[in-house]
Amino acid sequence: MAAGGGVMSGGERETRRAEAAASGVSRSGSGSPGVRAEVRADGVALVTLDRPERHNALDLASAAELAGVWRRFRFDDAVRAVVLTGTGDRAFCTGIDRSAAVPQPGSPYSLDDPLRTAGPKSADLWKPVVAAVGGMACGGAFYLLGEAEFIVAAENATFFDPHTTYGMVSAYETVHMAQRMPFGEAARLALMGTAERLSAQRAYEIGLVSELTAPGEAVDAALRAAAVIAACPTEAVQGTVRALWAAKEATRERALSLAPHLISLGNLPPEEQARLFASRGRGHRLR
Repeated sequence: MAAGGGVMSGGERETRRAEAAASGVSRSGSGSPGVRAEVRADGVALVTLDRPERHNALDLASAAELAGVWRRFRFDDAVRAVVLTGTGDRAFCTGIDRSAAVPQPGSPYSLDDPLRTAGPKSADLWKPVVAAVGGMACGGAFYLLGEAEFIVAAENATFFDPHTTYGMVSAYETVHMAQRMPFGEAARLALMGTAERLSAQRAYEIGLVSELTAPGEAVDAALRAAAVIAACPTEAVQGTVRALWAAKEATRERALSLAPHLISLGNLPPEEQARLFASRGRGHRLR
């Protein structure tokens, strides 16, 4: 399926791919104002969170659109690797938009979280995804970073998790980061809340980030890496991706299954969260 269109036959896909390769141009994807997607002639799709006025936080519509992009890419053979980034240099993504109203079922055993299905692995996409991070990546952004194969970050990137400061349980975010970082670093990131941010340099030192770039150059570096991957035989690449995730899948799935219960038990009421958010301090330590 094309990134923004209907079902194509195999012949149509091959024709579209050949035309793109011959012209050297990309074909445009999503029509959502919050998510842009384009497929380049080299087989790399560039997906951009495009809400810079909200630090690329996702509302319900853009979260659903992002999930739809991943599902469409499953059927688009022209997409062999993906780069995920955010518009501007202030933020990669700051999670769910706090202005978004998320209706919840009355049952204490159910929790609706629009970001649970916003990542590529949640959509059963096993094509490699490289995240390109500049500026802030915090809170719900970890759903996305946690489902990328690796992360390229600009030197101005910072990582933090504000949940505990606002009386919220960091559950899904912490599970994702504990799979990618030393346990003590993941614990510190989650428990320090807004008081501390992890620098790009420190993230590189502990293995969360695989490559550092100058500010503004993370996307280009990620595209170069993705192009190398896209040039390899796709069956071998996707099989390797599945093998990598199989190494930690059982632990990850069990931990994620506990997340909604921990959130239901530990979160303060929404009005108390809002009070803490409104009275938050602006200072933080960068390490």
